[in-house]
Amino acid sequence: MTYTKEFIAHSMSYEYYRNLIDTLLEVDKTTGLNHSAAMIHYTKMNVQRMKRLDKTIQLNDNFIDLSSRIEKTYTWLVITEAWCGDAAQIIPIIKKMSDASAGKIMLKFILRDEHLDIMDAHLTNGSRAIPKVIILDDQLNEVASWGPRPKTLQTLVIDWMKDTELTHEDWSEKVHAWYTKDKTQEIQNEIKSLFKSL
Repeated sequence: MTYTKEFIAHSMSYEYYRNLIDTLLEVDKTTGLNHSAAMIHYTKMNVQRMKRLDKTIQLNDNFIDLSSRIEKTYTWLVITEAWCGDAAQIIPIIKKMSDASAGKIMLKFILRDEHLDIMDAHLTNGSRAIPKVIILDDQLNEVASWGPRPKTLQTLVIDWMKDTELTHEDWSEKVHAWYTKDKTQEIQNEIKSLFKSL
């Protein structure tokens, strides 16, 4: 994929993304084309999750130390949608990491269904799974990517999805329980390891 300065400039900030979700919900819509009652419900739940995480996330000392030693500048381009439960659990910690970088990490967002060419270049096991964090260097070359979930959780989700006795709601509940218990630690550790490898 080729990313231009113009494209990045027109991508969304965190604040714009959050405001967009709120604006859409005011008219019973969400991002994407599916505005069903279920999708609206998921989006409303995600807004509450993000508000809670915005207030409660704590970066661990290891990540704070790493962020203070980042020498180059990066753009983190996040593929997301408002109705995605994983995105709601992950995006606030990505924002907190960006804030801790003293300007070394610029955070931008794009919607999956509006940028399928980018999404399809970053599939997970053939699936358009989100969120996906694409890490670009100062020349906007892709140097790494991460997502859609921490590895431990991704393995569990694959197993849960194979269990025919579990409904989508059942394993979704398990996913959010895992995030609550983990308190963003695995995400922080994986991103830290990723940056050490750059």
